[in-house]
Amino acid sequence: MRSTERRPRSFSDLGVRVGLLTLAALLLMALQISGNLQPAQNLITQLTAPAQLSATDVTTSINRLVTSVMRIRTIEQEYAALETRARQLEAEIETLREVEKENEQLRALLDFAQLRPRLELRGAQIVARVIGEESTNFIDTILIDLGAVHGIRTGMPVVTDQGLVGRISDVTENNAKVLLLTDPSSSASGLMADSRLNGIVRGGARGRLIMDFIPQGPTFEVGEAVLSSGLGGKFPKGLAIGTIESIESQPNAVFQTANIRPAVDFGSLELVMVITNFEPSEALPEFLLQQPAQATAPAAEGDSAQETTP
Repeated sequence: MRSTERRPRSFSDLGVRVGLLTLAALLLMALQISGNLQPAQNLITQLTAPAQLSATDVTTSINRLVTSVMRIRTIEQEYAALETRARQLEAEIETLREVEKENEQLRALLDFAQLRPRLELRGAQIVARVIGEESTNFIDTILIDLGAVHGIRTGMPVVTDQGLVGRISDVTENNAKVLLLTDPSSSASGLMADSRLNGIVRGGARGRLIMDFIPQGPTFEVGEAVLSSGLGGKFPKGLAIGTIESIESQPNAVFQTANIRPAVDFGSLELVMVITNFEPSEALPEFLLQQPAQATAPAAEGDSAQETTP
């Protein structure tokens, strides 16, 4: 039976192998120097060239793939950074737009104040920022951030650069409620700018205004401006209320009625001003100021008729 155990290599075996390798090396050097090794090198190169080319192509492809993956990751990171920066810039742009709009509103209110030097608009409290809004079927008001500590009192008129907004209806220490002109319970004496006709402006449906008690007979036109007349003592004279949108007149009626488009955009109120030097008067309702001239004339005619009967 043959033993499978390997004998340990002796020093003589190693010497033989080293000698053989030395002789082979010397032989190759001799062939290289003599030029006899070139055909063998060419043969080996031809045999190994396809493998080397394939290996080179594979290595190049792998390098390109790795580079592409790294580049994609870099692009993704750069895109994420740019997207974040774009959102930040959009937010900054919106902030600047809001500041610009607010500045435009403030400039318009300042122009309004400069054109009406008789109206005292309280120093730093000229502008009252609208901080709340409550609107139902029965009441239409806004809440402003000025109150009793700022000198605000019930009845003070509230305006914007566009025109008349309403008046203060309730005051707390730091806030005040404004009854808008569009509220059904609100009213103001109106004066048509061209025809000089008087009437009572009150709140109507869907934020519209209605002008009642317009004398029958004199004519006026659609598009005519309506201002506060000052009658009744609720508001100063000359504040813009709106423009005539349509006219309702009946042949046998004593008065005419007109629908008014408000001068103020009540749906987008942001800043308002309170007139602090106007003392409102509640002496008489406005409609009583309109009727005596219309009501006493027929009575006078009746009296004269009775006197001439005998």
